[in-house]
Amino acid sequence: MTVDVLTHDEETASATPEAPAVATDEATTVTESASTSSEDASSDDSASAEPAAEEAPKPKRGRPKGAATASTAKKTRTVELILTVTGTADGEWQAELKNGSKWVAKGLEIPAAAVSRAAKELHSDLSGPIDEVINQAREAQAAKVAALEAELEKAKQALAELDA
Repeated sequence: MTVDVLTHDEETASATPEAPAVATDEATTVTESASTSSEDASSDDSASAEPAAEEAPKPKRGRPKGAATASTAKKTRTVELILTVTGTADGEWQAELKNGSKWVAKGLEIPAAAVSRAAKELHSDLSGPIDEVINQAREAQAAKVAALEAELEKAKQALAELDA
């Protein structure tokens, strides 16, 4: 901090060539005394600040209570829809839809291909396990068809023997 104070004597002395030297010495003296007084004041402030810091209560954890009302964020309305898709080993699939606590649809039969397409559209993590279940059901149905065709062939042969 620098303080330049000119008195009437200094203004008249500035006309002489020696005046700047005198003014510089006085300015230095004023600057040193000002910095010394500011250091004394800051040491006094730090001594008085410590007891004040000890007396102040510690801030509580978490959000301040007024912050919730000052929020400018838009509140988004959420809708709770629960879609349950169940399948059997035979490949029969059903869907149920619930809105909150109210049933919207219950026991709707849906094709396995639609379940597979929907799972692929939603996420690859969903489509993998669902496709495995559908493939297992497809293999089981193919085995059942093969067994029934074999049984049908035997029945046709038995009927042919009876007619002969």
